[in-house]
Amino acid sequence: MPEPYRELLVHNHHMTVTMEAFYQDTVTLKVCRENRVDDHYARVILLSLEKKPQVVQFGIMRFDFSVCDRDTRDAILDGTTPLGRILIQKNIMRRIVPETFLKIVTDESLATYFDCSLSQEVYGRLAVIECNGQPAVELLEVSAPVGAD
Repeated sequence: MPEPYRELLVHNHHMTVTMEAFYQDTVTLKVCRENRVDDHYARVILLSLEKKPQVVQFGIMRFDFSVCDRDTRDAILDGTTPLGRILIQKNIMRRIVPETFLKIVTDESLATYFDCSLSQEVYGRLAVIECNGQPAVELLEVSAPVGAD
C-alpha cells in the first residue's frame, strides 16, 4: 500500500484519531444510512473535516450493543459523534484489529462522496474493534483520495 494510505490505514488506532492527526483538523460525523435489529446496529457514515468541507473517510460499521452499556449505546445512536471519539471518551477498554487491506476503484457513490473521478483508486481496511475483550464492532473504512478537493 502506498503512502500516505499506509500511514492512514495500517495501524491499530481509531480512524477518528488518525484522520484528525493527518489532516490537523477535527472530523465530524454524517450518518448516511442506519439499521438496527435487536442488539445489532449498522450504519453507513462519512467523516468530514470541520474547517474545510471535505469528506476524508467513508465507512460502514456494525456494532453489537450487547457488549456495551446503555450510555455508550445511546451516544452511538445519537449519531453526532464519531465512534472512535465515543469509545475513547467513555474509556472503554478496546483493541482495534485490522484484518484486511483493500485497493478499491471508486464507483459512482464513492466518487460522489469523495468528490473525485470515477474509477479512481482508493484504499481501505476491514477491521474489528474488541471492547472489554469481546468482538464488538465490524468495520469497513475507506480513505478518501489524499489531495482530492
